[in-house]
Amino acid sequence: MREEINAALKEAMKARDAERTGTLRMIGAAIKDRDIESRVGGTGTATDDELKQLLAKMIKQRQESATIYEQNARPELAEKEKAEIAVIQSFLPKQLSDAEVAAAIDAAIAETGAASMKDMGKVMGALKAKHTGVMDFAAANGAIKAKLTGG
Repeated sequence: MREEINAALKEAMKARDAERTGTLRMIGAAIKDRDIESRVGGTGTATDDELKQLLAKMIKQRQESATIYEQNARPELAEKEKAEIAVIQSFLPKQLSDAEVAAAIDAAIAETGAASMKDMGKVMGALKAKHTGVMDFAAANGAIKAKLTGG
């Protein structure tokens, strides 16, 4: 993933695409910070799964910012955030559809034998093990609760 981001940065610089270059540099800086954090923790460099989580977090932050900008009548800033989201998403696998998320939740509940809210952690752990980077776990959380409470 690192090589892919570095290659895209070089390409954007050659094309003189200032916005894409800035976003890619920001991604690179976040990855370096994560690597330093991992080395201090004694685990070496961050894995691809950790990088996917990092990129997903960056997307979520930008979505929240874009929403705030739109609420405060700053559409130009909201568009900038959305452009950054598009660049970041290009490095993540395609997100699961709602139907695929529901099927994955059903499979995880069956796999873990979850029967009540006490088993929520087991289900979430099984989903994170298989679907990191392709599933919005905050959204899945509500669906899991609904299935485990029978709602």
